[in-house]
Amino acid sequence: MIISSTADFREAARRRVPRFLFDYADGGAYAEDTMRRNVSDLSELSLRQRVLKDVATIDLTTQILGAQQDLPVMLGPVGISGMYARRGEVQAARAATRAGIPTCLSTVSICGIEDVAAAAPDRFWFQLYVIRDRAFMRDLIARAKAAGAKALVFTVDMPVPGARYRDAHSGMSGPNAAYRRVVQAMGKPGWAWDVGVMGRPHTLGNLAAVLGRNSGLNDYIGWLGANFDPSIQWRDLGWIRELWDGPLVIKGILDPDDAREAAALGADAIVVSNHGGRQLDGVMSSARALPTIADAVGDRMTVLVDGGVRSGLDVVRMLALGARGVLLGRAWLFALATGGEAGVTKLLDLIAREMTVAMTLTGVNRIDAIDRDILAKA
Repeated sequence: MIISSTADFREAARRRVPRFLFDYADGGAYAEDTMRRNVSDLSELSLRQRVLKDVATIDLTTQILGAQQDLPVMLGPVGISGMYARRGEVQAARAATRAGIPTCLSTVSICGIEDVAAAAPDRFWFQLYVIRDRAFMRDLIARAKAAGAKALVFTVDMPVPGARYRDAHSGMSGPNAAYRRVVQAMGKPGWAWDVGVMGRPHTLGNLAAVLGRNSGLNDYIGWLGANFDPSIQWRDLGWIRELWDGPLVIKGILDPDDAREAAALGADAIVVSNHGGRQLDGVMSSARALPTIADAVGDRMTVLVDGGVRSGLDVVRMLALGARGVLLGRAWLFALATGGEAGVTKLLDLIAREMTVAMTLTGVNRIDAIDRDILAKA
């Protein structure tokens, strides 16, 4: 099929991967209202079209956390993305490095820290969850540091897994889940050969020490439910700041008071995020939460954002609302599922072209010139 937008990547991924994987990526929590509002609130944001502004040259480069980037985007952390293409996290990291942007590896990835860091020299970030086993967290931090990670992204909005109804229906969880996944895989022979056979091992690379080297998706689902820590508080995070002397990013902020807490902790950046609408349904979209948070702490730390970004135009909108950079999630995962490394490269090229058009027609030629002045007043 012809790929001209992220919607096309989504449809191509739906056709290629088994249902349990597509629904896992595509779904959200409860009735999925927040997930839909992430997209709709952003797409409804009107821009001011300006003319005769000398935008013959558009510069998409920026600096985030002291590092130069060719685009103000990153590949955000997505769990088990290595199941969507053969050794998928490594393929995505190579595409991101070629595009001059960082990739952030999830704790619950298929490929391990060391493999992905080697594919993304000088552009590797690592994401860490709040886990009951503090010794294991220390070990992951030490591994990330040894691998040369440039930032530690600490996700705080998942003290418990969200209620994701699609997973029980799709076979990701629920009765006879393993059998249903096998049947679905048989119906997707291209994926079954590329990932199911040639993409082994399917173990969770960063969790092998605690789950064992023969672990799989059932172990992943069970581990999530058993090992997140809802008792943690802001004061408990001081030891992470002590262990990690590089840039620290707190991901999962939706409230200005929490953003101020992150600043007080000594974090270098936050990610305004509702976990892609996959945790608490009914909360604000990232686009609606972003401006107030940027006003509260934007002069003290770097404000990043994710949620609902489906185009380069959406990236420009998020920058106008106060973000310094945007983490992509579903968009790059669907591109990976569609075409592996080449698919992610095509997506990033598409986003760059769309940003160029949006900036040209709003009359700005540099990333740091994008602000709320390009937004149409209600």
